[in-house]
Amino acid sequence: MTTKLLLMPYSLPIEKFQSLKTPFYYYDLDLLQETLGQVRKHGLSKGYHVHFAVKANFNLPILHLIRKAGLGIDCVSGKEIERAIEAGFKPEQIAFAGVGKTDEEIHTGLSHNIFSFNCESIQEIKVLNELAKKAGKKANVSVRLNPNVEAKTHKYITTGLSENKFGVNPGHLPQLFEILPSLDSITLTGIHFHIGSQIRELKPFKDLCEKVNFFQDRFENEGLILTHVNVGGGYGINYDDPDGEPYPDFESFFNLFKQNLELRDGQQVHFELGRSIVGQCGSLISKVLFIKEGIATNFAILDAGMTELIRPALYQASHNVDVLTSEKSPKIYDVVGPICETSDTFRRGIQLPELERGDLVAIRSAGAYGEVMSSGFNLREKALAHYSDLNE
Repeated sequence: MTTKLLLMPYSLPIEKFQSLKTPFYYYDLDLLQETLGQVRKHGLSKGYHVHFAVKANFNLPILHLIRKAGLGIDCVSGKEIERAIEAGFKPEQIAFAGVGKTDEEIHTGLSHNIFSFNCESIQEIKVLNELAKKAGKKANVSVRLNPNVEAKTHKYITTGLSENKFGVNPGHLPQLFEILPSLDSITLTGIHFHIGSQIRELKPFKDLCEKVNFFQDRFENEGLILTHVNVGGGYGINYDDPDGEPYPDFESFFNLFKQNLELRDGQQVHFELGRSIVGQCGSLISKVLFIKEGIATNFAILDAGMTELIRPALYQASHNVDVLTSEKSPKIYDVVGPICETSDTFRRGIQLPELERGDLVAIRSAGAYGEVMSSGFNLREKALAHYSDLNE
């Protein structure tokens, strides 16, 4: 089928999409550069340290731009540490979080002398001390605390409530304070927090600042001086209007922490931002395989599915669907994938220009937690990634 390709807000000329095998991930590196410029202007300029959460996107071309922009890296596995080193990040730029670090992963962090192990339980701190001692190392530790802050996000991606598995419960702090003097192979350098993901309101972050200030005082009262506080990430993006809001309001975000954190002289503030940096720069490009007329709806069956973007199936996430090759009158569709699961559905009951076999669509805002969460279910071939040329 020969189709007319519409003008869309991508750096790569849209005509090139026809020659590429679908489905594929497309990354607009110009938009990524623009977003990083906002982080530099409103965050790094204040002296803040921003670690990119590599779990959001681990592609090397993207990591190279992030490193060049002056950001550090936030890892949650040993392999992510190795990827960060491969991308050129310095060990002193790497923070290592995660509730279940294996001994092997801890050794990876120790061997690279990373900036900080963000430890999430008292037992983990003890194990880290033992492994560091055997390795002849001294590990920097930031204790992750569970602040019991409601993030007002989906229950699967909230991480800062008391019933979540993450962080040290504040009720265990007396035990922590008691054992710290005996742990001679670690150095306590900071405290760490992360309350959830895709947080669109600023109030939860203000609530977090109050908890940070409270815990700072508790540690200080024990004679423990913290060189940094890590307030995590979780700032969300606008999935409903990716063109109208191509990056979130970083100015208001960073200013909130400047206004509400009670810092000590010389104390650093660290962030771990992922989705807010890369979410909007990525799209999943797919082709219509079939149009199926149902009883109450029409199905647009794509060649991309939950194997390429699992977020809608996993926690009912909603991504905009742009039709790239049709200007016909609108019809209502359920946009679905080819996987043998009813949950393999991107959107239900949305109005799109009338589709036919061979039309191209872009599933937007897929730059974070899209490609990194892809799977080989049904033995499907992994979709490739393509990138715009900068300033093309």
